[in-house]
Amino acid sequence: MGNSTSATTVTPVAEEKTGQTPTADTKPKKKICCACPDTKRLRDECIVEHGEDACGKWIEAHRLCLRAEGFNV
Repeated sequence: MGNSTSATTVTPVAEEKTGQTPTADTKPKKKICCACPDTKRLRDECIVEHGEDACGKWIEAHRLCLRAEGFNV
C-alpha cells in the first residue's frame, strides 16, 4: 500500500517539471528507431557528408523531436 502512495505522488511532480501532458510521460508509442524519420534522415546525411562536429543543429533537432515523442534522450 505504501508503494502505491509514493508512486501517485511522483507522477504529478514529474509532469510539473516537464510541463508536458501525462501521455508524454508514459512509454512512447513507437520504437526509437522509427520515431522522427525526417530529422533522423537529415542528421544522418549531414554526419556522413560533413562529420559529426559540423552537424550539431541537426543532432539537437533530432533530440528535441525524440523528446517530443516521449523518449528520454
